[in-house]
Amino acid sequence: MEKREQSTFVSSVSLWLIKISWVVFLLSSLMISWSPAIVQAEMKDIFSRFQPYITAEGEYNDNINLTARNRIEDFITIISPGIRFSTLPRAETTGQFLAPSATAEDRFGLDLDYRLGLVFYAKEEDNNFIGHSGTLSAWYSPDQRLTFRVRDILERSDEPRERDYSSGALPGQLLLGTQRDRATYTRNVFEPSVEYRFGMENVASLNYRYMVYRNQSRTSENSEENFINPRITYRFDVRNSLSLDYSYTVGSFERSSDFTCHLATARYTYRFNPRTSAFIDYFFETRNFDPPSIDYRIYRPTIGAEHRFSPTLSGRIQGGYFWQNPARGSTTSGYYYDLGLTKRAERTTYALSFVGGYTEDFFTAENRGFTKYHRALATISHQLGQRLSIGGNTSYERAKSEPEVKDRIWGIGVNGSYQALRWLALSLDVSHRENHAKDDDLDYSEYRTIFRITAIY
Repeated sequence: MEKREQSTFVSSVSLWLIKISWVVFLLSSLMISWSPAIVQAEMKDIFSRFQPYITAEGEYNDNINLTARNRIEDFITIISPGIRFSTLPRAETTGQFLAPSATAEDRFGLDLDYRLGLVFYAKEEDNNFIGHSGTLSAWYSPDQRLTFRVRDILERSDEPRERDYSSGALPGQLLLGTQRDRATYTRNVFEPSVEYRFGMENVASLNYRYMVYRNQSRTSENSEENFINPRITYRFDVRNSLSLDYSYTVGSFERSSDFTCHLATARYTYRFNPRTSAFIDYFFETRNFDPPSIDYRIYRPTIGAEHRFSPTLSGRIQGGYFWQNPARGSTTSGYYYDLGLTKRAERTTYALSFVGGYTEDFFTAENRGFTKYHRALATISHQLGQRLSIGGNTSYERAKSEPEVKDRIWGIGVNGSYQALRWLALSLDVSHRENHAKDDDLDYSEYRTIFRITAIY
């Protein structure tokens, strides 16, 4: 392992563990101070909050570097021991902890999951590396109106495309940036926030995000993001409400121009009834770069509506127009739209999403910047029984960041999981993805089959 890679690995883990240690220390102090029941709990109840596990994964990939020619196929083995500590309840059928919810019912809580990844390539042994992934979700509510939260995500991987971990992302949604040399990268996202409710639906919040991205590829670059975001929603009466959202971002890059960004959104919402509401909003952004990159502004007025067809089915529709005005050069404009449909029933969950207009790709492997963009994404999962579930997903993306850089990316995948025993889970994922680019050298197609066995204590 090279010195730079060792330094990146050690520093990222150290930073993450320091954050975790402080959060655990603070929450432990709160538990002792405000909950005598925790102090008097038996040790076996404390130990029951820990859940060690190990996963063995085998992957066949027919194009590990996503190349148009000279394709390299390989079989990848990943051994991943991990441990989870959680104050959340466990599922009755599997004994696993449930996923953290957006709102905390308990006064305080902690969910910490860390997994080490020992990655071995059958042919390309120089690609072997040590990966890891970790997630942290913690919250504390001194009273029903005030809640403090902390979220942290750590990922060290060589996946060509990364999952989108943003709050509004759908399951299976990926970031646009793609790397084609199977380089190891580390991403750490630290997000503390505070929320205050001063009415039934009146909320003020302050969110902060610090993101560090490190990539070993020669064609990619390291970057850091500092992001602060105050928001307020005020409901004047049962039908009328106003939301104001502002964010300030400082982006630092290894080679590209650094920037600062101001972004503001104002939305007025009218509620016709408990199931249907309509809104109109105005979005403004100014992104200022260090020379020689060109500053630009974005203006985007839209209207939309949200409707709940049933307790399990809801939809949204939003449309408008955008203008991107650079300090030098011609204006880029077009239609903007965002449509979605989500159903969560007892056995089946599905989501449809159509987004178009533009996106901004920063802090990724490519850092494309402002990009005209369209995406369609569909996911479905169905519980065949208490132990068996199946699912699938398909997506299509079209991106144009400049005349020479155009991509049409589509993919499809199916998956299944089986809880063979209370402590043993099996899963299978099969997927295919293709990119048809304007530059033929960037074309690729990829088949992947992944089989996992997980043993959970």
